[in-house]
Amino acid sequence: MRKVDIVTKIADVTGVPKTDVLITLEAFFKEVKNQVKSGESVYVRGFGSFIPKKRAQKIGRIITRNETVVIPEHYIPAFKPAQNFIDQVKKYLIPGQEPKPGDQQEEE
Repeated sequence: MRKVDIVTKIADVTGVPKTDVLITLEAFFKEVKNQVKSGESVYVRGFGSFIPKKRAQKIGRIITRNETVVIPEHYIPAFKPAQNFIDQVKKYLIPGQEPKPGDQQEEE
């Protein structure tokens, strides 16, 4: 599913024009990015947390030149799903079976 698909689905469910949904979604993404860039976590109850995750300094290799390089510690954006979101995915996705698009609706 792409962003345009999400916008269309939200617009269909809520009756809000697609342009307004897109503006709102873009504003949400922008604010999450700004908060994570500034070192803050964003928690969305029942969905999960967007967090800056620290990566420790490590030694890497450039195989083509047979060199070792030091990769300094740094932060990356990460998403940690809420436990009830994890439970819903486990409940509906069965290993070895292909999920059917639109088969399950969101539980609240």
